[in-house]
Amino acid sequence: MEDVETPEETVSNGTSKIPGMVNWGPATVIAMFAGMLYGGSKEASASVSKDAEVMLKLGSTPDKREQYRLMRDAMEKRFIRVTRGSIVGGVRLGMFTAAFYGLQNLFAEKRDVHDVYNIVGAGSLTAATFGLIMPGSIRWRARNVLLGSILGAAFGFPLGWAHLKLLEKAKEERSAAAYPDSDQHSKGGGGVGAAIDRLEGNLTKQNSQ
Repeated sequence: MEDVETPEETVSNGTSKIPGMVNWGPATVIAMFAGMLYGGSKEASASVSKDAEVMLKLGSTPDKREQYRLMRDAMEKRFIRVTRGSIVGGVRLGMFTAAFYGLQNLFAEKRDVHDVYNIVGAGSLTAATFGLIMPGSIRWRARNVLLGSILGAAFGFPLGWAHLKLLEKAKEERSAAAYPDSDQHSKGGGGVGAAIDRLEGNLTKQNSQ
């Protein structure tokens, strides 16, 4: 019996997921779209001043062909800037999110528990890694690594604590919704049991008499 039960336990442990772990795939996709939206809107707002310069040139150019050429060049350059900003923003935020949640899940699997320290470690290590790959001198990158690790841990601790508290509250609400009459059933069961005990006691007394 022990030889048969051992592989079943191994399979169940290998397929079990620790509560609180986030699936990094959907989170990365959402982060990519959010980064694309942010990067595109940032480039679009930054090109307002350049559009104003184009409008000044249009006002000072009487030739219709030259005006058309300036407008076409301005629209093409704006489209390229917004597209490039969207792609860069989506890739950056998507990579950060994938690394952050991937490290969280890795720490949770290695430690066999998902707590706030996994989130702090993942945030610190991810921010330090992105600080290292940023362009600049070695001294500037070392400064970014140190600052990123500190800020990642500082922001990761309260966010991780709030995240776990929300998960605990949601779990309690789901269990309460799944078994709304559990307390009443337990109280009712205790009352019926007491009544049965009293009835058995009375029958025992009558038989003894």
